[in-house]
Amino acid sequence: MNATVEYRQEFVEVDGAQLGLQVYPEPDGVTDAPLVLIMPAMGVRARYYRPFAAALRDAGLTVAVADLRGTGESTPTPSRACRYGYAELVTDIGAALAALKPLRDGRKTVLLGHSLGGQASVLHLALTEGHEVDGLALVAVGLPWWRLYPGARGYGVLPYTQGIAAAARLLGVWPGWGFGGRQARGVIRDWAHTARTGRFPHLDGVDTEAAVRGIRTPVLAVSVDHDQYTPHETLDHLCGKLVAAPVTRERYTAAEAGARMDHFTWVRASAPLAQRVARFAAEV
Repeated sequence: MNATVEYRQEFVEVDGAQLGLQVYPEPDGVTDAPLVLIMPAMGVRARYYRPFAAALRDAGLTVAVADLRGTGESTPTPSRACRYGYAELVTDIGAALAALKPLRDGRKTVLLGHSLGGQASVLHLALTEGHEVDGLALVAVGLPWWRLYPGARGYGVLPYTQGIAAAARLLGVWPGWGFGGRQARGVIRDWAHTARTGRFPHLDGVDTEAAVRGIRTPVLAVSVDHDQYTPHETLDHLCGKLVAAPVTRERYTAAEAGARMDHFTWVRASAPLAQRVARFAAEV
């Protein structure tokens, strides 16, 4: 696996923001490989996924990775002036897919979300008519509802998540103190809602829970061992909302990866997972 392959940095303009988009070369000798668009976790730069992108290319897939709004190469830098939340992240996914349309034409498209990127990807499919996505892959994603955490841990998750939301409201922005990087208060507000209620927030007056129940796109849902933020139960809960979609639910174990993993470090031991995503892309 070549984790040093160079990507092409592109930028996408959307509603006054600029999204960074990293497009990797196609696999050697292939011109119509399925395209996987990766949406990262909260506060994680697109370039962090270079080992996973290399593994996906080795598995025969074309890869692009977007920086979430306000992270990495994407603007605006979160500040008190920023009011965006989940609704804008959903719009950004549509803009990234549209920018990739010349590359996507004639090939399958799989949207792959990690953590917050996975939540936004689910909502994109739920809220966007004619989304032109053939498959959705969720890796280390879940609704971090405090009631789902084993033992007494949930009683710590609730004040922790709501304390972050309270600080973001008070300061007008989340400074990134020990969690999630610097974030707009709207993103933190919507994320904290999922942790408090186990439900997606209404967006622009739309009942997103009902919209998610209408998703029919095939889904590959993979939780990873030793995930401190979205353990297996949180993804089970999310999958329970996908009542109309064909869902393949799997676990990515440390034994399979050949390394101990957590919510982030699975990226560094992702070759077997990349092969599974490639099989999913072929199946859809």
